[in-house]
Amino acid sequence: MSTTVVEAWTERPLVRFVAQSSARIVVVMTPAGQVLAQHGFTRAVDLMSASALGAAIMASSGALAQQVGEAGFGALYHAGQRHGIHLAGCDTPRGRLIVLTVFGKETSIGLVQLFHDEFVTALRQAAPAMEERKPILAADFESELNKSLSSLFRR
Repeated sequence: MSTTVVEAWTERPLVRFVAQSSARIVVVMTPAGQVLAQHGFTRAVDLMSASALGAAIMASSGALAQQVGEAGFGALYHAGQRHGIHLAGCDTPRGRLIVLTVFGKETSIGLVQLFHDEFVTALRQAAPAMEERKPILAADFESELNKSLSSLFRR
């Protein structure tokens, strides 16, 4: 499985997290679903779908938390027959990020959570300060998306 990054500071923490947790798939993204790093995907369409769904789940979870009077919810965990997912947000100097982790029976949610906490600490330490970015206009969206995908899949 391959690990690819758009922002170099994410690589070392991601590689370590994957090795420690035995995660099959990991995506580090912004709340808008922009991928900063990934491990495990070989097809761009699968990565785009997972990041969009992960960002949407976190957004809807946040809205639900507000509806019931909570500041927010912690990590989400779902168990399936063969895979589990762990989805959590974290604050870094780069801004808020979301980490989607997919794991199999060779590990456990407890190990994923333990190493996720270490991963978040490593991301916070490695992250550069948030830079002022110009907004992406609708006219530029496709080219920006293609640039990110090309970087992730080395095309």
